[in-house]
Amino acid sequence: MPLTRSAILALADPDPETAEALNFSPQLPNNSSIDFWRTIETTRRPTILASLGPPPTGLTERDHQVPTRDGHNITVRSYSPDVAPAGGRSLIVMYHGGGFCLGGLETETPTCRAWALQLGAVVLNVEYRRAPEWVFPTPVKDAWDAFKWAATNASELGADPAAGFLVAGVSAGGNMASVVAHLARNEGVVPRLTGQYLSVPALIPADKVPEEYKEEYLSREQNRDSPLLPRTMVEMFETSHKADSDSPLFATFNDLSGHADLPPTYFQVCGADPYRDDAVIYERVLREDYKIPTKVDMYKGLPHMFWAMIPGLKQSAQWKADRVDGMRWLLEQ
Repeated sequence: MPLTRSAILALADPDPETAEALNFSPQLPNNSSIDFWRTIETTRRPTILASLGPPPTGLTERDHQVPTRDGHNITVRSYSPDVAPAGGRSLIVMYHGGGFCLGGLETETPTCRAWALQLGAVVLNVEYRRAPEWVFPTPVKDAWDAFKWAATNASELGADPAAGFLVAGVSAGGNMASVVAHLARNEGVVPRLTGQYLSVPALIPADKVPEEYKEEYLSREQNRDSPLLPRTMVEMFETSHKADSDSPLFATFNDLSGHADLPPTYFQVCGADPYRDDAVIYERVLREDYKIPTKVDMYKGLPHMFWAMIPGLKQSAQWKADRVDGMRWLLEQ
């Protein structure tokens, strides 16, 4: 059963702890320049690297150069547990977020390490080329090239896809993970994909919402002033990325083959996120129309990627636990 309009809107009702934390947190600068945000990234990078520290005991991290179709090389970092579980090391390919313009390997290193250490998986963290230097479809083509490289080199990486072969992404990375899952199905990639992990994904362009779901597509307007992803930033990313909203390489609702035969899918959704209803609608379509197993963790009243910006929240600790439990659920399907 679909949620009522009032129930959908109630997902954004403020979380008291978050509201209090935001009152005492520095406000995001009102700046729509990618160069400005890149400068902040560069300034913060030494602190982030220091906080990450070296690979934990029992984990090996290596950087690999992966060739792309246009003659470039991108870096893919592998995280591999030194001791394989009894059933073998599963293989997970991860794409970071950042509006296709920001972020890098360090963005998702904590999650990659958690999956490798707690689930015994080999995790590949993909540093795809970013806009505006490399506009659509270069980032998603890099994502696809890295995925195919992973499928071909699984044994050399110490992974056994029979134990699980999954694609994962956060925000813009979730967009690319959903596209890669469709491409893997369409092209019959072997080993077969067994799961997709979509955390706060951007999936449906506002002008491409299917007619039957338009009354449920409320979050872009309701959460346009979201404190961590206001409309000015969304527009900055969209202008820089220059995606084709008609392309299935950007929005899988454009895939004429539909969504049949996709693997089980896990969603993390934030109630006060402009992209909330992208995930809510997509999950419903997979579950109701295609009978694909799904699992959803909904963070009511919380904004896009709250765990990264306000790590001290109780819900941020819950998100960290859920990222492992959600991936474990996929591995158990």
